Amino acid sequence: NLEDKPVSFIRSNQWIGTCEATMILSQLYDVDCKIMHISNGGDLLNYMSLLSKHFRDFGSPVMMGGDADAASKCILAVRSNKQLLILDPHYSGPSFTAINKLRESTYLRWYNVPNDFISSSFYNLCLPQLKKV
Repeated sequence: NLEDKPVSFIRSNQWIGTCEATMILSQLYDVDCKIMHISNGGDLLNYMSLLSKHFRDFGSPVMMGGDADAASKCILAVRSNKQLLILDPHYSGPSFTAINKLRESTYLRWYNVPNDFISSSFYNLCLPQLKKV
C-alpha cells in the first residue's frame, strides 16, 4: 500500500496509471524512473530519439498510458525512428513457448508513429533507469 489511493482501491478492478507504476517501481523495488509526458499522439515523433537513447542506455521496457487512448502499452524497441515495437501487457493466456507464435499473435506488433496513436490523447511514459549489466 503506497497510501496514495483510498483503501477501497485495494483489490478493486480500478487501473493504475504510468505515474503509479513509477511509484511502485521506486518504493517496492528501489528502481528510479523517468516520466515523459507527451501532450498528444501527433507529438510522438518528436520523442523517438529520446526513446532510442533510453533503449541504448538502459534497455528496459517502457510503460505507456494515455487518457483518450486508455490501452496500456509496453514499448520494447524503436525502429527507424518511425515505429515502436509494443507488447500488449493485458495478455493472460498460456505462455508462448516459441517466439514465432508470439510474433504471429496480436499481442506483439510494430506500431507506426504517429498514425497508430490517437492524436487527441496525451501519453505518459515510464522509463526505468536501470543500467544494463
